[in-house]
Amino acid sequence: MFIGEYTFKVDSKGRMSIPALFRRELEEGDPQRPNKDRPRMVVVYGPPQQKMLQVYTQAAFEDLARDIAAMPRGSKERAILQRAVLSKSQPIEIDPDGRLVLPAALREKIGLESEAYFSGVGETFEIWKPDTYHAEDASKVEQWMEELGEDFDPLSLIPAKKSDG
Repeated sequence: MFIGEYTFKVDSKGRMSIPALFRRELEEGDPQRPNKDRPRMVVVYGPPQQKMLQVYTQAAFEDLARDIAAMPRGSKERAILQRAVLSKSQPIEIDPDGRLVLPAALREKIGLESEAYFSGVGETFEIWKPDTYHAEDASKVEQWMEELGEDFDPLSLIPAKKSDG
């Protein structure tokens, strides 16, 4: 599971460290990798309005691709997912020094310059330009507080477990 928030420097070639906990998760999520020291991942860059990159382990992306392929051929939903996810994805392998190297086109898409903000969101992690993330996060929190109240407890969103009996 990818959790936590981290900020790392990005060099002029798009190289950046990956949080150590994320690297371990990527290794576990690519047990069949051809190069033992270089786990693979898939970066989904999505439609033009998407302001971040979403990163899947190799196994999680393969599961997602199978779920999309299992949808009815010719369905609108399958076509949307094929276009928004499968065609907007970039397989990437960790470099020999354990870093992620993002192609220029992906860095340009989200305006990534000297720093990258990593946000673990469970099954995946996101890569943001730090300023964009903080602005989006503040906006979402403000919206949620307006809708749900200042003393809202986010854990209350988890459905109560049914008791045996």
